[in-house]
This record gives sequence, structure tokens and C-alpha cells, in this order.
Amino acid sequence: MDSIVYLVFRSMRQPLLTLLMVYTVAVLGMVLIPGQDASGNPWHMDFFHAFYFVSFMATTIGFGEIPHEFTDAQRMWVLLSLYATVIAWIYALGILLALVKADAFQMALTTNRFSRRVRKISEPFYLLTGYGAVGSELCRDLTDRHQHVVVVDKDPETISALTLHNLRADVPAFIGNAAEPDTLVRAGLKHPMCSGVVGLTSSNLVNLKIALTSKLLNPTKQVICRADSATIEANMESFGTDYVVDPFETFSTHLSMALQAPGLYLLRQWLSSLSHAPLTEPVYPPKHGKWILCGFGRFGKAVYEILVDEGIEVTVIEATPEKTGSPHTDTVTGRGTEAETLREADIENSVGIIAGTDNDVDNLSIIMTAKEINSDLFVILRQNKRSNQSIVDAISADIVMHPSHIIASRIRMLLVTPMLHHFMDLARKKDDDWACELVSRMIAISSDRVPDVWELSVDCNEAEAVCKAIESGTRVTVGDLASSPSEREEQLPMIALLIESEGEFILLPDAGRELKTWDRILWASSPAVRNRIDWTLQNPVVLEYILTGEVQPRSPLMRFFNGKKKIPAGLN
Repeated sequence: MDSIVYLVFRSMRQPLLTLLMVYTVAVLGMVLIPGQDASGNPWHMDFFHAFYFVSFMATTIGFGEIPHEFTDAQRMWVLLSLYATVIAWIYALGILLALVKADAFQMALTTNRFSRRVRKISEPFYLLTGYGAVGSELCRDLTDRHQHVVVVDKDPETISALTLHNLRADVPAFIGNAAEPDTLVRAGLKHPMCSGVVGLTSSNLVNLKIALTSKLLNPTKQVICRADSATIEANMESFGTDYVVDPFETFSTHLSMALQAPGLYLLRQWLSSLSHAPLTEPVYPPKHGKWILCGFGRFGKAVYEILVDEGIEVTVIEATPEKTGSPHTDTVTGRGTEAETLREADIENSVGIIAGTDNDVDNLSIIMTAKEINSDLFVILRQNKRSNQSIVDAISADIVMHPSHIIASRIRMLLVTPMLHHFMDLARKKDDDWACELVSRMIAISSDRVPDVWELSVDCNEAEAVCKAIESGTRVTVGDLASSPSEREEQLPMIALLIESEGEFILLPDAGRELKTWDRILWASSPAVRNRIDWTLQNPVVLEYILTGEVQPRSPLMRFFNGKKKIPAGLN
């Protein structure tokens, strides 16, 4: 608001002074020029009547001469004053219209309006900096889960596109440089309802500045940033950034999981995907035989280390090995788009190929050329731009590495279902047979769609009836929550993946596991389950039916008619 007032007064200073001077001269002239009353006696207009007359004369015509008819001298002065004041008003209004249309004034209005919307937020929200492919996907998923988001991006077109997206919640958005501390503060960094800051810009240095600013100005808030540079990543971690998401390192970890435990890799893909998306098919990357890796940048190096650690022979194809570096052996100089280069790398006797350059056209060309020579190759494709999705789908790669998708999936897991992160850490210690059995159970509850993955806290806010029952000494188990509120013997299509109880994590808890207040449960379920389980969580009558099979009448009238006997619930 201060900036708006400053702009108005700075721009309108000269027009206002001009109006003041014209009005002063006009009023003074009306006071000094003598007139005559109806009797012919001379009179002088006082300052009040002079100001009153000049005021309505400057804005309209037709009120007449007051308090007596004017003399010719007065009328001549009125004519001069009339044209002077009209010109002064035209000049002032012109400057005012120019000010309203000015970019600086519009920016000040937008900034003030945005700041006011952020100040009025009364529920927890996340501050997203950067609304590219990752930011838009993450914003949609958070709003779909009824979580509030504030967005900052320096691109006006990106912010304009946000208003066209059919989001479930209103998202305050601001055009600004997230590297500037004032922008982050204006966007709610110090707001008491701010739950965390997510740095998603395309610049590593900007993300580093966002993380540093957030930890300095509000160190208690969670900070998550993307980084695809080892140096920047180490820098972020040095001052306490909560999570640094590197898409290349993350994918290499996923690839290692796919090589060692395909069932666990499939389980992770399903649990971290968007709800209701089609279930993906399992993949089985060959662990024996030669692989060809095209591109030895940051992504190529991360994948190369994983393959070598698995004991797989790898031949690298790199166009500029003098810049990127290369392994000491098995390196072919070239882009990989030419058949000669691929044959030199022994494509005929290879089992897999990774097209990992930073150019989608080159990656697609590499795969098409390679499959012309060896159609049995296992193909991993790096997709850099979302706009190329249709041609990427047409190539039918076995695994597609999209940095934006990996980052969004990882951050979504950390923000929306943080217990899923602990679940995957514990699941990696299990064997592949364990994962395959859980995959079969998930198919049984969700058919061909990704199940809902959600968290439940056993407290008076999310599970009031359960919480009160436990506090009164009633035993409530995991299996009780999974019972149907209309038929207690029927189990709802849901799986308890993890329980956090008093700091201890229990993987796939038994149905007989007794619950305690403040326990947290990670569930996987079919989409309709969450509405049905709310009956059990919040309604003491439904919970009593599930626990006992009967319901004690609660009103005196019902107890009178039923003789204080328990009656079957028959709840529907």
C-alpha cells in the first residue's frame, strides 16, 4: 500500500499543484472583483461563496450566478476561470489515466492484492517457487488433496496459465524473482501458517538462494529443493536443507532397485504415482550382458556407477568426452545417433541401451537406430521435455526417465504422505518375494488403477470416536478400522502399510494390532474407502457396532421400549 500511495503522489504532484494554483487564482479574482446587488449597491463575494461557485463551475455549467447577477467584469473573469479550470482538470485526469495504465502502478496493485490474499490464509499452506512442469504437477496434486498452495514464478505467462488450470482450490500466485528475500517474505515465508518452502526453479543457484533464505528467515519450516549439481546439493545440505531432490541420483537408485528387486520397484512405482492412474506393468532389466550408455553427463555418470556396481559391462558413447570426462575403458566417441557408432559399441551383442543425452530428438533417434539393428534391446529413455510426450509414448521404451516427473513424485511423497518415505526405506530391506506378495494384495483392492495412499492420525480431529473409545479403555485394532460400517464381518478394500506408534515404525501391521492415541497409519485403499471409513472414525454408534456387533440404545425413550436390551445395529 505504501508503494501505491508513493506512486500516486509522485505522479500527481504537478497536476495537483496546477489545480491548486488555478483554483486559488480563480477564487481570489471572484473575491476581489466588485459586483452589484439588485439595488445597485456595490458588494464583494466572500471566500466561501467564491470557492463554492468556482468548485461547481469547474465541473459543470448551469447553476446560475450567485448570490446576485454578475457584472460584466465578473462574467469575463468567470469565462477565463472556466477555461483555465477545465484545462487543468483535463491535464490532471490525463496524468491519472496514464498512471493507472503504467506497468509500475499495475505491479504495485497486483503486489498489494497478492500480499493481502496471503495474509488472509488461515490454514496451513506450502510455498512453491517455480511453476514449470514439476510445479504445476505438484500444485495440482496438493490442491486435489485439499491442501493450500502459494506460487511464485518470474514468468508472467506461466502465472497467467495457472489461472486457466482447473484446480480444486484458489491458489494465490505472484510474478517475482524467488531469489529475492522480499519476494519470499511477501509470499508467506514468515506467515504462521506456512508449512514449508519448495524450490522448483530451473536454476540451481536460485534454488540454493531460496533454501538459504528460508533457513535464515524461518529456520523451523521444512525446505525441499531440487538440484542437479553435486556441488549445489552438497552446499544445500551443509546448512540444513531438509530434502534435496536430485532427479539423476533418484533415478539411478530406482534403476538399482529394478535390477535387484523388480517387484519392489513395481511397488514403489505404484505407491508414488498419482491416484487412479493406470497400473504400470512390471519391468525386468537384464542383469547379464553388455549395456550401451549414450551420454556421459551428470545423468550418465549416475547410471554408469549403478550398472558397474551391479557387475554389468557398460560401453559409453559420448560426443564430447574431453568436456564430460569418460571411463578409462569402453568409450566410443560419437552421438549414438549413427549406426556406425552403435556398431562400434557392439550394439548387436548388447542386451540394453540407455539414451541419456539432454536432447530428446537425439535420444529418440538413438533408440530407433539401435532397435533397427537389435530389436531385442531393453530400452531406457531420458525424456527432457514434457511437450514431447506423444512421440516418447510412440517409441515404447521399457523405462522412461523424466526428471520433472521424478522430482514431482519424490516431493509429493514428502509433502503429502511423508510416512510413505519411511515405508519404502523399510521395504527395501525385504526380499522381492515379500514385495510381489504385497503387489498381489494391492491388485486385489484396486483392480487396474493406482490405489489411494493416505495417512490417518488417531486423534480427536481425524478419529474422534476411536480416540475417545481408546481413552475409555476400549480395545480398538487395525482390523476394526478396516471393517465395513454396514457389515462388520466384511473387510473394506484397504491395506495398512505402516504404523508409527511412539516413535516405532511397524511394517504391514497385523489386523489384531491394538491402536493407541496419536498413532499414525499409512493406508492403501480403493478410492471410495476414505468416505466409508469416516463413519467408523467419527461416529461412536458405528464404532460400537463394529467392535461388538450390537448397539446400546442411547436415548431414554429407546432404552424404555427395548427394556435396556442391546439391539443389532443394522447400520447402512
